[in-house]
Amino acid sequence: MPHTALIFNPAAKGARAGGLYSEIRRLVGPSVRIFRTSRQGEARSISRWAVREGFERIIASGGDGTINEIVNGIAGSDVALGILPTGTMNVFATELGIPRNIDDAWAVIGRGEERKVDLPIANGHAFVQLAGIGLDAQAVKETSWEFKQTLGPLSYLVSAAQITARKPPRLVAVGDDGATREGSFILIGNGRYYGGPFPVFKDARIDDRQLNVLIFKNLGYLDIMRYLAGILRGSHVTMPDVEYFLTHELHVSSDEEVPIEVDGEVLGNLPAHITFHPKPLRVLAPPCPRAPAIHPPTPPLPEP
Repeated sequence: MPHTALIFNPAAKGARAGGLYSEIRRLVGPSVRIFRTSRQGEARSISRWAVREGFERIIASGGDGTINEIVNGIAGSDVALGILPTGTMNVFATELGIPRNIDDAWAVIGRGEERKVDLPIANGHAFVQLAGIGLDAQAVKETSWEFKQTLGPLSYLVSAAQITARKPPRLVAVGDDGATREGSFILIGNGRYYGGPFPVFKDARIDDRQLNVLIFKNLGYLDIMRYLAGILRGSHVTMPDVEYFLTHELHVSSDEEVPIEVDGEVLGNLPAHITFHPKPLRVLAPPCPRAPAIHPPTPPLPEP
């Protein structure tokens, strides 16, 4: 196997971390060097060091937050990213078709198949799957670690419900067409999925250098319920108070203090400028599934 490092985030599995580490150690064997993180930001530092030391592959064992840190350590390099989806949320792995079972995910890494993935950059910070401005970023910001441990992903919904009682911010977005669009919160997708197996950006591709932007105009509790129902039905992009468009770059501003999150991590506050890194990310993943071939119907046989 090429010179490989594996960065393991014990916090991703809490009490199960010890057993999971032993399982991963058995799985990958002695040729892979394993690093365990102990604090936020450490995966980024380790991956930067591994790039300088000439590692050819870096495996992320954790969730989307761990992947985001590693990606920011290897962006612009020729290092390939592998994924063992051992976190609570593994949206990027779902996007790429990487199995949740770690033996099957390791088999994907072992086959060495690669995909080149676009790498959006928000205010100098890379992300792979999604960014959010307003409601979801505020929910991430206000949800405590203890609350997340108690309720899991439901904790974000509880926080979001509390936020909808406040006056919504006014967000101004400008894409590469120069048009000015306004709304109360914004989601930006590189891939199809957001928050789990929900195809919020159902036609998005992670290799077309296009940002998929959803602008939600309203932010009341009933509005959020409508939007969620529309997402579950796949009809949200047709709602009159939702705008969906594609752009190569995006600038978002507000007169208020509004947070932005990328891959589930709060990045800071607006303004935000989002574009693409000139060099795509190399990811060890199954090939992109091809659409089934469409064959013309077989003509009927002539009657005898």
